Amino acid sequence: MAAYIDMSRVPYIPGRLHATNHPYQRYGPKGFMEIKVLPNDDLYVRVDLPGVPDNAIRYRVDAVRQKVVFFSGEETLGDGDVREYSGTAGLGCDCCVITGVEAKMKDGVLRMILSRVKVKDHDNKCTHFLPPNTGKSGRYDLSESPSPYNMVEVEDHPFVVKGRKSVLATKGSSDGCHHFSVDLPGVCSDDMFVLPNENEIKFYGENKEVYEHDESCRIFLGAISKLAFCSDGTPVLSHDIAWDAEFGVLKVRVSPPPPNNNNE
Repeated sequence: MAAYIDMSRVPYIPGRLHATNHPYQRYGPKGFMEIKVLPNDDLYVRVDLPGVPDNAIRYRVDAVRQKVVFFSGEETLGDGDVREYSGTAGLGCDCCVITGVEAKMKDGVLRMILSRVKVKDHDNKCTHFLPPNTGKSGRYDLSESPSPYNMVEVEDHPFVVKGRKSVLATKGSSDGCHHFSVDLPGVCSDDMFVLPNENEIKFYGENKEVYEHDESCRIFLGAISKLAFCSDGTPVLSHDIAWDAEFGVLKVRVSPPPPNNNNE
């Protein structure tokens, strides 16, 4: 059985790219992780972990320093491929400690509220978070692009410790089928749509349920070219196309057209 093809190194033109962490995102908050201070001084943390079941996330607070939350989870696909996640989020200061965590995993997104208290420097507002690159993921700066054509590479998922790190994966099977997996974190199965035409398989997803501390919904739109699974020029609609979605991952199966049994 063929392995997943890593497509994370495909360059994209900045003018057409909304978020460098996801080539198909067209609108909404960017980045694999988002951390922000709430009005009551608690921290809101959003982490994209597509494929992890709602009841399979693990998290704990560092019991010694009480500065960070460790989180982990894994996605197990029906064909035996596994994607494992592990990471940390929390405080990057010496003035606060975490006192509690409220966590919810839904549609491939982990959302946490970290309660904290000041233990020193009470007069200064604390805005130091971990990881230190939080807020940069998903964004690009043309002035920092090494390419003379200002082309930007899509980021790998920083919390994947095993398995594919790219948003899109494809593989073929011995029965001639092609299988595609597309990460659409935060989007439930009822809000994903697959629209095949003669040249490509389009897909659309929108997380219509916007959570309290999210600034907006996220919209995803993309397509799989027929060149990915049809080298002989057979129209896309001649294939049997089936799809399913769970835990923020859209899975499309393209089966070859049935053989022509007409006898002349």
